[in-house]
Amino acid sequence: MASEVTQAAFAAAWAGGGLVVDVREADEYAAGHVPGARLMPLRTVPARCGELPTDRPVFVICASGNRSRSAADRMASRGIDAYSVAGGTGAWAHSGRPIAVGSSEHAA
Repeated sequence: MASEVTQAAFAAAWAGGGLVVDVREADEYAAGHVPGARLMPLRTVPARCGELPTDRPVFVICASGNRSRSAADRMASRGIDAYSVAGGTGAWAHSGRPIAVGSSEHAA
């Protein structure tokens, strides 16, 4: 089972160049996401886990933390050091941290 990280721990990892995977749908992602986050909708995670590194942490984020827990658990079962971000993108935005808008993304 994957661990959950606080917004503060995630912000530090993000600032240090941590890999962020957003498991929301494309329209949600386009409406606002953590800068640099890679889009990998939850429904695609089982087929796409092999695209993720196993030698560094992966921070998984969604809107509020529910989908990211599910995705991080799936990733962890495949040997990925995955962490679900507590509070998701909603908490990130509400804390005043940067949000990118639009559909340009880093494909995961």
